[in-house]
Amino acid sequence: MGDHRELPADLKDALTRAAQAPSLLITSDFDGTLAPIVNNPADARPLRDAADALVALSECPGIATALISGRALSVLRELSGMPTTVHLVGSHGAEFASGFAHPIDRDLLDTIATELAAIAESRPGVTVEIKPASVALHVRNAAPADAEAALAQAHRSAQTWDAQLTEGKAVLEFAVITTDKGEAIDILRDEHRASTVIYFGDDVTDEKAFRRLRDGDVGVKVGPGETLAGYRVGEPEDVAAALDYLLELRRAR
Repeated sequence: MGDHRELPADLKDALTRAAQAPSLLITSDFDGTLAPIVNNPADARPLRDAADALVALSECPGIATALISGRALSVLRELSGMPTTVHLVGSHGAEFASGFAHPIDRDLLDTIATELAAIAESRPGVTVEIKPASVALHVRNAAPADAEAALAQAHRSAQTWDAQLTEGKAVLEFAVITTDKGEAIDILRDEHRASTVIYFGDDVTDEKAFRRLRDGDVGVKVGPGETLAGYRVGEPEDVAAALDYLLELRRAR
């Protein structure tokens, strides 16, 4: 604990109000939010202060916590290192511990994986990540020309696929099921009868979560870019500070 960086005054006010909720759901994206962005996705780990605070909050009466990530659930479980007190939802909100919210078209999944692998094969730094219900094309480590060409070719190929396209930071992801982090928040809100929800996110997919928030909820955008969130911080270290602040408020109750 002990991250004392100063949070924006309006966010502190919102968190102070939210912390009074009888039933609070604290949710967050993983990459770029709880964990800093890294060149090799397998190296991502949550900031120690952020992880410690989220786990401590998960053990407080009247609080439920969750990570909602684009990662496959098994990968999220491994990289986050979270105990069972923190709920994990993978595949952009579609993959719960109980299974997927929708059926998976496995033939289409194989087709997409094969075609994206062909696109990546001749372009150094372009990689393909196969998940249980989607395939992602990563270009973060590719030269600009290779990245641009790979993304353009993937867009062209996708015109023949009945898949849901999500464009993130240096990544295109093609899902063979409906994925929506906002839907995951609604499911968790109902499951825990939460009166207030807090959500931290940094990427395009997190806008679906911000869109589902209601009056009294708190949406926090991490980093630059247009957003539907009501509040903004600069980097994952600020998320750690916000979680620490919430923990102090709840412990003082």
